[in-house]
Amino acid sequence: MPIFLSTWAQGQAANEEAAAVYAAGGSLIDAIERGINVVENDPEVDSVGLGGLPNAEGEVELDAAIMDGTSHRAGAVCNLRNIANAISVARRVMDKTRHTTLAGDGAVRFALAEGFKWAHLLTPPRREAWLRWLESSARDGFHMGHDTIGMLGLDSDGHVAAGCSTSGLAWRIPGRVADSALIGSGLYADDNAGAASATGDGDVIMNYCTSFHIVMLMAEGMHPQAACEAALTHMVRSDTSVASKPIGVIALNVRSEFGAAAMNTENDFHYWLWRDGKNEATRAPILHAHV
Repeated sequence: MPIFLSTWAQGQAANEEAAAVYAAGGSLIDAIERGINVVENDPEVDSVGLGGLPNAEGEVELDAAIMDGTSHRAGAVCNLRNIANAISVARRVMDKTRHTTLAGDGAVRFALAEGFKWAHLLTPPRREAWLRWLESSARDGFHMGHDTIGMLGLDSDGHVAAGCSTSGLAWRIPGRVADSALIGSGLYADDNAGAASATGDGDVIMNYCTSFHIVMLMAEGMHPQAACEAALTHMVRSDTSVASKPIGVIALNVRSEFGAAAMNTENDFHYWLWRDGKNEATRAPILHAHV
């Protein structure tokens, strides 16, 4: 039986789809991709795919990546516009090219050449939210759309994989790249240790190569829970201001052990675990309860 670990409320549907795909004979990578597709196609989720909140110019830009822990191959897309399923384009980059990451117009042209269809991603509710922001007095502020979908999987043969997809920080400067598309930051997978994913303030997550750090701690023998907590503690030790940031991490090792942690009480971080045919939600422990 596989294990799937996914972030936030949308992780419930993602896990269920991934488990169904795997049970029907799909690979672990297939399961991760299809599970994340469910979230990307849900217009009610304002931080991933269709219906994601736009950048400062009203354009929805998507970032996504997928990684196979067996081959260490990965695919990623950054600043993808007008294509709803960024994780599937990332998968195609991994499978069809010698590259790891495509960005901007090049990523769009690649997607269209691969048969992906143009889609209008800015839904009416998100356009209205953007217009309200334009008219507000706090236009320098950002909306932390931290409900990125990060997903980890472990199959019965001990192979791991990871995927991540987001529409990023709302109202951001056009061209800003989220950690979700950066291998080692938003996600990482290695059959020698396990897999990890991060969600929240992507600019901080990038600066610490957070997911890679967690996986390397697991490679040294640390339990996933301890590794998650150690990675966040390392951030705060180097910069105490990070303790106020919304950051959550999940991890899964090749021995079927898992863990998660959140940076502070403002980040009510929960995740979904699919194991032994059951899908259960759990809140992650909080490291800095008094921040």
